[in-house]
Amino acid sequence: MIIGLTGKNGSGKGEAARFLKERGFEYLSLSDVVREEVAKAKKPVTRENLIRKGNELRRKFGPNVLAKRVIQRMESDRNYVIDSVRHPAEAKTLKAENGFVLLNVTAPPKVRFERLKKRKRENDPKTFGQFTRLESAEGKSAVRSDQQLDRTLALADYTVQNSGTLKKLQDEVTQIVMKIAQKKKRPNWDEYFLGIAKVVALRSNCVKRKVAAVIVKDKRIIATGYNGTPRGVKNCNEGGCPRCNELAASGTKLDECLCSHGEENAITQSAYHGVNIKDATLYTTYSPCLLCTKMIINSGIREVVFNTDYPLSNVSQKLLKEAGVDVRKVKID
Repeated sequence: MIIGLTGKNGSGKGEAARFLKERGFEYLSLSDVVREEVAKAKKPVTRENLIRKGNELRRKFGPNVLAKRVIQRMESDRNYVIDSVRHPAEAKTLKAENGFVLLNVTAPPKVRFERLKKRKRENDPKTFGQFTRLESAEGKSAVRSDQQLDRTLALADYTVQNSGTLKKLQDEVTQIVMKIAQKKKRPNWDEYFLGIAKVVALRSNCVKRKVAAVIVKDKRIIATGYNGTPRGVKNCNEGGCPRCNELAASGTKLDECLCSHGEENAITQSAYHGVNIKDATLYTTYSPCLLCTKMIINSGIREVVFNTDYPLSNVSQKLLKEAGVDVRKVKID
């Protein structure tokens, strides 16, 4: 879950961010990226300098540069609150991330100005006239790469009216979080196990292609395997397989390849550890070759789910179907 915060000065974005941080959300801010650049330039961190530096970064590196830099700091297994989304390109870039929603925290101008007066920050505007002029500069600009807060607010997925108590703001944010959680789509079982197989493939030491398989029974992983040279033999990427290290053309010199395939290793690992794989499902990143197909059939595996077609798999798929093994292609990114 990734919640982006946008809103005008004094709207209460900081309170919403603080509330989510206290509930386990990791905090990131596009303004912090700008603050780092202002500090590098050895200039005082004033609101005017932040706006100027943010606009400069957008002109130089593109209007979504701050969003891109923040995304690089994120990890896929955490919830985030991202403060200070101020340009439509930032919002659109963040919206491309799975689970992102944009929340606009809003309040009437007079209410927001009174809040600024109470917090007594040195660089905040001192009069309502200064406040409205600064707000106008932040809201829109003839230069498209400059901060465009008004257009950003229009992209919000949710809006919270924050002109009441802090408790009311927190209650509304809680309701929105629960709505987001209920709408969030979990991976189905095929996506889940194929996703794990793709991670397993990262362990492969093969120079030519990284492939992996996961054997599943009763929705429980009982064996994994990835392609590479046999146990106790020099790794492929260290020179262990002459065919791969010559970068032989696909489909040639297969009889010289010393690498075991991912499906082969998953099945032999099961045998090595005495694990019964009869009636299991094999998830593999590529459809199996002929050798692995024969092993799949004779091991009693009842279903094969693959992500990508192997170039030489037509005969294999026909053989699997003839032997009564269910075969399905499920494409995931």
